[in-house]
Amino acid sequence: MNIYAINLLLAGLWAALAGAFTPANLVMGFAVGFVALWAAKPLFAREDGYFLRAPRLTWLAAVFLYDLVVSSLAVAAEVLRVRPRNRPGIVATPLDARSGAELLTVSSLVTLTPGTLSLDVSDDGGTLYVHGMFVEDAEELRGSVAALKAPVRRAFA
Repeated sequence: MNIYAINLLLAGLWAALAGAFTPANLVMGFAVGFVALWAAKPLFAREDGYFLRAPRLTWLAAVFLYDLVVSSLAVAAEVLRVRPRNRPGIVATPLDARSGAELLTVSSLVTLTPGTLSLDVSDDGGTLYVHGMFVEDAEELRGSVAALKAPVRRAFA
C-alpha cells in the first residue's frame, strides 16, 4: 500500500469537496490528508518512512525557494547596476553524496539557482564543479552549496 498515493487521493477528494481544484485547495487537502494518515499510522501493517520523508522534502523545498528568491534578487540587482560588480569563477565543491539521486538533486538545485551553474562532477563523484556569478570568496560559494547538501541528505535518508 502506497501511503503517498493515498495522500494524493485524499488531496483530490478534499479539492472535489471544496468545489474547486485550485492549488490552495490541493495543498490544504494534502496537509489534512497527511495529518489524517499520520493519526491512522497504527493501522498500516508496514511503515515505509513516509511520515519522516514528507516533512524533510517540505523543508528542502522551503530552503530551495529561499535560495531561489535571494539569488534572483541578487542577479536582478546586478543586471540593473550601471557598473557590474560580478566576479565570475569556478569553484570545486566537495560532495559526499551517498547515492546518484543525491548527487543529481544537489547538482540540479545548484543549476536552478540563479547565478550558479553545475559544470561537472569528478569521476569518483566526490567533487562538484560550480560556476558562480558572484565569487568574491570561494568558501562562501562552497557554503551555499553545503547549505543545499544538508537538506538533500536528510530528505534521502
